[in-house]
Parts: sequence; C-alpha cells; structure tokens
Amino acid sequence: MKRDLVSIFELEERDIQRILERAAYFKKSNPQGYYPLKGKSLGLIFYKPSTRTRVSFEVAIYQLGGYPIFLKAQDLQIGRGEAIKDMGRVLSRYLNGIIIRTFDQSDIEELAAYATIPVINALSALYHPCQILADIFTIQEKFSSYKGIKVVYIGDGNNVANSWLAAAAKLGITLSIASPSGYEPTGEIIARTKQIAQKGANQLEIIHDPYRAVQGADIIYTDVWTSMGREEEEAERLKAFAGYQVNKELVAATQKETFIMHCLPAHRGQEITSDVLDGENSLVYEQAENRLHIHKAILDLWIT
Repeated sequence: MKRDLVSIFELEERDIQRILERAAYFKKSNPQGYYPLKGKSLGLIFYKPSTRTRVSFEVAIYQLGGYPIFLKAQDLQIGRGEAIKDMGRVLSRYLNGIIIRTFDQSDIEELAAYATIPVINALSALYHPCQILADIFTIQEKFSSYKGIKVVYIGDGNNVANSWLAAAAKLGITLSIASPSGYEPTGEIIARTKQIAQKGANQLEIIHDPYRAVQGADIIYTDVWTSMGREEEEAERLKAFAGYQVNKELVAATQKETFIMHCLPAHRGQEITSDVLDGENSLVYEQAENRLHIHKAILDLWIT
C-alpha cells in the first residue's frame, strides 16, 4: 500500500522509531551492494532554493541505487497553470516516488491525494518533517534516547516549530517554545498538538520569555527569524525578535550543560551568535550530516 510523508502528525511513534533504527543502520554500516532503489527513478520538485535538502536527497537516492531527477517548479507545466492533480497523475506513470519542497502545504496534500506513488514532504511553509526526524536522530545519538529530554525552541513559530510540536507530542518529549507575541505557532497547530499530547506524559508550553523557557534545557534550538517567502517582513521581524538571540548569556541561563541545534542556514549575529554556533556544544553539523541518513531510511522504508 502506498504511503506518503506529509507531516509528522500522520506518523505513529513506532513509525518514527523504525526510521531512526534504519538511519542508525545506514550510518553505522554504510552497507555496500545494498541497492533497494535499483531501477527506480525519483522526482525532486523544488519550488524553493535548497542546499542540504536537495544534496542529501540526491546523494541518498544515488547511494541506494536509484536515479534522481531534479525538477524546478518553473521548468514544469505547473508554472503555466497545470493542475497539481494532473501533474501527480502523470508523474505517477513515470516515477517511483516524488520528493517535493514548496510553499503551500495544501500543494503537497493534493499531490499525495492524486499521485499513486509515495510523496515525501521535503519542506513546506507549514511543516519540515524530514528535518525534525534528523534532529531527533541527532538527539538520540547524543543522549542515547530522546526520552526525558527537554528541548527549547527559541524564535519564529514556523514550519520547524510546528514539526517539533508534532514530534514532541508523538514521542513524549518536553518542549518549550519561546516566541514574540504574534509570532507563535498557529492556534490550529497548538490545538492539534494538545489533542495528541493528552495521551502522553510530556510537557508542552508556548511562552514569550526565552530566559524562563531555557531553564533546565538539554537542547536549545533556533532557526532564522525570516523564512523564505517573508523577506518583506525582515525589518519588522528584526525588531520583534531582538531579545530572542541564542547567545552565551541565554545558554548560561540553563544552569546546566546544554547543546545547541540549528537547522541551517544560519544568519550569524541575528538568531544565533557565531561563538555559540561554532562552540563545543554545537550539534549543528551533526544535524546536517544526519539528514543524509534519515533520508536514506525514509526512502528505504517508503519507496521500496
């Protein structure tokens, strides 16, 4: 049966654990001669620029024996008004899977509804599931388990924050999000998260004071203040987020050893200072590497 990965909300904890286990296998073993995607072609449809997502998915497909076809949105007929459902139906007759990075989550959901092949969300304005799966894998590597870990997200209530809410609710991770007023995750996302979290023992909070949020944090996580597509808001956002920089003072407020995460790209001197980003407790580049292993795991489990 076809499976799509449109957000973490659709995954069960056992699904996430299978992905983590498979990623650990690929990272540790680097199996030679294992080509589950041999003879398969996968389309990468990208509406947005990408460094880590595109390269790690292309390398993952290649290393698993498949053939990646990179498709810029402006090169497709969809850029001239073709319906997404028509594109999904047609590409399903050529490809074995679609990886899509776009602005509107509704595009991914419509594509998944009409494609007869798996559709994987490589980022939308609402969710970034593959990134957070790589983050959880990184945390598990560092702490041996994600259980009992407190993650504090500082910054914009964007696609990364939304996906962290979903993951924390599914896995029982304690999560605090500190955002300026008006920049929190949407009420719809929070309500969906609380509905799931009622079944678990984790604690979720949305607050405005970053120094209060980081008390006892094992992980401080941040992201850019101005996401792609919101560049016209940059000046306003720089003012609103002025007190939300991850710097040495904020890290010291945890009163314990705390590790730093950022999904990249980073705007050094804005949401995070270089001394923290490059510090000995930074897990940023481990996160970036682990995207490759997580993508291989997803492809192995979803496409083959």
